[in-house]
Amino acid sequence: MVEAAVPDRSISGAKTQSHSLSIRRLRKVYGDLAAVDDVSFEVERGKFLTLLGPSGSGKTTILMSIAGFVQPTSGSILLDDKDITALPPDKRNFGMVFQGYALFPHMSVEDNIWFPLRVRGVKRAEAQKSVMASLELVQMAHLAKRLPTQLSGGQQQRVALARALVFQPDLLLLDEPLSALDKKLRADLQWELKSLHNRLGATFIYVTHDQEEALSMSDDIIILRDGKIEQMGGPGELYERPATRFVADFLGKSNFINGTVAGTESGSFTYKAGDHALVQAGAAEPAGPGGSVLIALRPEKLTVSQAEPATRNRVPGTIDAFNYYGANYHFQVRTQALGDLIVTAPAWKCEVDPAIGNQVWLGWEPDASVVVRDN
Repeated sequence: MVEAAVPDRSISGAKTQSHSLSIRRLRKVYGDLAAVDDVSFEVERGKFLTLLGPSGSGKTTILMSIAGFVQPTSGSILLDDKDITALPPDKRNFGMVFQGYALFPHMSVEDNIWFPLRVRGVKRAEAQKSVMASLELVQMAHLAKRLPTQLSGGQQQRVALARALVFQPDLLLLDEPLSALDKKLRADLQWELKSLHNRLGATFIYVTHDQEEALSMSDDIIILRDGKIEQMGGPGELYERPATRFVADFLGKSNFINGTVAGTESGSFTYKAGDHALVQAGAAEPAGPGGSVLIALRPEKLTVSQAEPATRNRVPGTIDAFNYYGANYHFQVRTQALGDLIVTAPAWKCEVDPAIGNQVWLGWEPDASVVVRDN
């Protein structure tokens, strides 16, 4: 285990020692409700893992169980293969960053940073080097003498982060730390957090319901639903190859096409959706002809044009609504066979007149979509 606080092991220097975590068949029951239901996963040393899911999915309960604030009904938690399930929070040496900052308002910034070292018996003079190194890491050293009430929300969150890192935690646990910030500041701090993770090499476990946060920062993502793991993997894997309708719709947005398998080709199959014969490539062969299939298609993988495209998959439609977002247009296109489809198109070279009622063509390549299981 890492020592609690040794000033000459400054976080401003080389990467910190990282640790692995194992969650085995974790279950937490409140009355008749299983908030976490038989969850198992591994976190490799130095990884940035995000627990992602809607409210009530179990992500915070898992994080609080890891921290030691929630005692599981059953299952085990192992740090570097050592069982810590029954270990109290103050014995786990984990750093914790909350949404609400949880700073002491009567203490200066540097005193807030010193606090976790003080409770570990480290004297002020002895701790000063570690305190300043931690503040420099989050670019807050110049505000060391200020009170939390004199700081912006983003600055307070940086102080909370520095406080969680100053004692060299074995894991850093972050419970929706950016959700109280405005959109631009949140995006800026996402970059900073990822950069900090890369510099430290420590193991981060992050909880959020924000899909963009999860995609932009994580090495691995676990998507939770009703206390169970729906799917886990790298950001690109989950986004490009969602296994279920829930994942495809929760992690980003998707259009869904219900079809009937018509036949198979080499590396692909054809399916019927309304009057259209469409092609799906790169998928495991579904049930034989006549079987049902559900296709997920990301809005940005559709093309929208005035002229009929040359792609194998194409349908005509009418623009029912559109929104302009600067970089992109988002179109809602009504089609006779497939219902309403959402399309994202770059605004700077949009090939259609963005007007309600405009007749357009939609097209997509056979490998642009994926087969998913229904919920």
